[in-house]
Amino acid sequence: MTAQLALGTYRCRDIPEAAARAVASGAEWIDTAPNYGTGRAQSQLAATLAAHPSVRVSTKVGYFTAATGGAAVNDGVLTAEEATAGHSLTPEYVRWQIRRNRLELRRDRLDVVLLHNPERAHPGDRSALYRAIRDAFTVLEEEVTAGHVGGYGVATWHGFAEEAFSVPLLGALATEAAGGQHHLAAVQLPVSLVMMSPIEQALDGRGPIRAASTAGLRVMASAPLHGGELPTMVGQELVDLIRPGLTPAQACILAAASCPGVTQVLVAASSTSHWQEAADAVAQPPLDIARLREITGVLASV
Repeated sequence: MTAQLALGTYRCRDIPEAAARAVASGAEWIDTAPNYGTGRAQSQLAATLAAHPSVRVSTKVGYFTAATGGAAVNDGVLTAEEATAGHSLTPEYVRWQIRRNRLELRRDRLDVVLLHNPERAHPGDRSALYRAIRDAFTVLEEEVTAGHVGGYGVATWHGFAEEAFSVPLLGALATEAAGGQHHLAAVQLPVSLVMMSPIEQALDGRGPIRAASTAGLRVMASAPLHGGELPTMVGQELVDLIRPGLTPAQACILAAASCPGVTQVLVAASSTSHWQEAADAVAQPPLDIARLREITGVLASV
């Protein structure tokens, strides 16, 4: 089964318009973060989410804008020095940011909250990093118990690739944080014809996507178009190898959506035509493993 299409709001040019169009076209999930849209993304999504309460939302804790950092300092959550880092996973900050996310999104309950590039917290110190993730998970477990969060996870760009952590390790830290049954629910990572390693690993039955799928976690593929650059890099020969008749953007999206274990593909489509183009791509039958192997083989030889 091809993965579901979801709206991703990173680098989204017009978030209110994109959200309204995506939901009108049948989108069931929106992904965001408090630092997206220069700190305004969540507030800009609130009206659409209020009008469509069945649409689910994932957001993040970790990165913050200068304005948000200043508010955290004023509330006594961060010191002025901590605020200059632009990133924090301290329990006090995580608790404070979840409350702020709920207020900005106007949602009593956030479906999924992701630690945003947690490897940023303690570069080069794995023991400190694992303690920080565990402590943040402990807060998230408390928020689940309080009914404020449905589940949690990790959104990362390099964390899995650099082996800062693994899905089994995250599961172990979640179990420790919960004291047993945990609510680790999702991972988010880049999956594309540029960031091919997760696809290649999944085809070999290994790597973060395979581990997450085996653990029953939601797998959100971010940046399937590599920031919008990928379609201009894809020639007709590769498009035809993926599936004749598709546009370059559709071919790239279908390849990411066909990766075994991926459940959602995040696309920052601001216009109706772009959203429909992406929706038509994921409506296609998924590429089989043999075709995906051929595609990755061709790209690896370039």
